[in-house]
Amino acid sequence: MAKLNIKPLGDRVVVEPVEAEQKTASGIIIPDTAKEKPSQGVVVAVPDANEDKKPALKVGDMVLYGKYAGTEITIDGKEYLILNESDILAVI
Repeated sequence: MAKLNIKPLGDRVVVEPVEAEQKTASGIIIPDTAKEKPSQGVVVAVPDANEDKKPALKVGDMVLYGKYAGTEITIDGKEYLILNESDILAVI
């Protein structure tokens, strides 16, 4: 996990989506057109803590989020999501 030069503001975090399995349990390969959007990922950036609010998440947390939540961005050829903390369903 590389250090990002992006600092989310407010209650937002930056998440790197984790791709789903490429194959089913029985060995069938899933084509790209049939894959679902990832709904879990690793937190890679959080806002700075201030006297009003401390982030609930930390870098490295594995999280679940809504399938269509957040804003997709690309940095150095890698896909990331900027999510509101309220879009994150759970830490796993």
